Amino acid sequence: QVQLVESGGGWVQAGGSLRLSCAASGRTVSSSAMGWFRRPPGTEREFVASISWSGGGTRYATSVKGRFTVSRDNAKNTVYLQMNSLKPEDTAVYYCAASDTTRWETEVQYQYRYWGQGTQVTVSS
Repeated sequence: QVQLVESGGGWVQAGGSLRLSCAASGRTVSSSAMGWFRRPPGTEREFVASISWSGGGTRYATSVKGRFTVSRDNAKNTVYLQMNSLKPEDTAVYYCAASDTTRWETEVQYQYRYWGQGTQVTVSS
């Protein structure tokens, strides 16, 4: 079993930055692809970014490309999402996820078995 805990969410003005962290416990996730997803108010959960087991491969949603950066520190069993130039449309609950089926970055939600509780990000205009 893997437990994921997100942190770093909060309120920020448009144009600001936040850094989300996702700490894994229970077992190492160093051989797992990791992903970030979000659920904006009133909509379904959507893909944000993912990273391969080694960190050598990353993938981003078009809406965040160039503004968000996903990274990982396998020694700390932690994944990060650096969010810059935030926009009001980035407001959402952000979730971290760990895959049991692939080591490679993927945006497919059903390939992620473990999910965190989520952290709220609110961007005001």
